[in-house]
Amino acid sequence: MTVNIQSEDDWILRGMIEADIDELMSWFVHAEDVNIWGGPSFRYPFTRDSFIEDIHWDRMATFSLHSPSGAFAAFGQLYERFGCMNLARLVVNPSIRGEGVGKRLIKMLMRKGPSLFGSDKFSLFVLRENIPAYECYKSMDFVVTKYPDEMPHGDVCYYLTRPVR
Repeated sequence: MTVNIQSEDDWILRGMIEADIDELMSWFVHAEDVNIWGGPSFRYPFTRDSFIEDIHWDRMATFSLHSPSGAFAAFGQLYERFGCMNLARLVVNPSIRGEGVGKRLIKMLMRKGPSLFGSDKFSLFVLRENIPAYECYKSMDFVVTKYPDEMPHGDVCYYLTRPVR
């Protein structure tokens, strides 16, 4: 992927580069962390190669968010699913969680999405047990929506949507 850069208040959203992979991998120290983030099919323990495969590096628009100091702050992906721009594998560096970085990541991904996909709606999945993430999405006007097919993750997660504004 070409490294396209989008800036907001000196925060930079760019196409993820392979040099960031090792740091991203370091954010996941327990199998439960990986399961909450990547889902039950994400392998743990992982190798660098299995991690790259399991994030579908070559099949999704993959982005990293960097703070004004240049620190790698968050990661997220976008792809099209049932006519929506689906936000996937959203994660904030554990050392700065709770500081609004997740919302910044989502806002910047939502600004980027329409230039990549021709949809008027965003979607995402969140595990029901991941209350902080659910509350973040809800505060950004995502609403629980009936999934348009058989729910791929059973009843362990919510499917949320919101229109492009």
